[in-house]
Amino acid sequence: MTNVFETAARSVQARQRIRNYIYRTPLLPSRQIGRDLGSSVFFKAENFQLTGSFKIRGAASKMTSLGIERGVITASSGNHGIGASQAAALIGQKLTVVLPETVSQAKLQRIRSFNVEVILHGAETGLAELHAQKQAVERDLVYVSPYNDAEIIAGQGTIALEMLEQADAIENVFVAMGGGGLISGIGSVLKSFSPKTKVYGVSAHNSAALAASMAAGRVVETEHFDTLADAVAGGVDEDSLTLPLSMDVIDEVLTCTEDEIGAALRDLALKENQLVEGAAALALAGFYKIAERCRGQNNIVVLCGANFDRAKILAVVNG
Repeated sequence: MTNVFETAARSVQARQRIRNYIYRTPLLPSRQIGRDLGSSVFFKAENFQLTGSFKIRGAASKMTSLGIERGVITASSGNHGIGASQAAALIGQKLTVVLPETVSQAKLQRIRSFNVEVILHGAETGLAELHAQKQAVERDLVYVSPYNDAEIIAGQGTIALEMLEQADAIENVFVAMGGGGLISGIGSVLKSFSPKTKVYGVSAHNSAALAASMAAGRVVETEHFDTLADAVAGGVDEDSLTLPLSMDVIDEVLTCTEDEIGAALRDLALKENQLVEGAAALALAGFYKIAERCRGQNNIVVLCGANFDRAKILAVVNG
């Protein structure tokens, strides 16, 4: 079982391997939200990443740790599939991506543009992951989890390495929680190199498997409903690496409703000129819940991506 310090060390190593495949994304000061709330608010803008999402970091970390003798199969709600497809194209790896049937058309078209094999299966990402695992056995492929893999987690942790160089001090960080790869990577680096930084995990009320599993201390099944933060929808693997890491690095879990996510999405568009996906707005919605407590402190909200369904997001922004 990988631990926090091992994960942070892997992130340092991964950064060297992936630097030619990713962007070093900016840490942007808030234009208006921070001023309105009396706090220093910064956005780690992974929405400007090469593929429009942080997922290229973990995918490139994993791909560069593998040989290319065997094909690779993975599952995704979209962003990991885009990142893995981009990384595979750059590295020369043969890739199959299993996506839920509900994947946004924009993400589906982007993945197909890399000429990878695409399989649509299941109503949500957890079912797509199970199908990918089954296909890996039947077809002798290497299965790559979108989050439950030490090298994937290490790649996501490179975000925190950049933040530590970009910020004078980091008191609070807000990260959307899906399968846990992003927050366990970021959290492991921060707790290793900036242990006083508080790490807040933000969960969507409509799909809160990791939050429920953390509360129970074990992987539990939860019911999943449609959410604006579709990139965090789905379950947690039984042999999850991310659950114990998340329990070690997350100081507090904040849970947000669809209305709260929508309000944050509108604020990012109208106050910050940032059009992002629902999972990125989820992180800001979490900050809003405790903004008064964080007044006068340095806060970083991780904007994890901007690969959104245009009709869905613009309907919320214009609403």
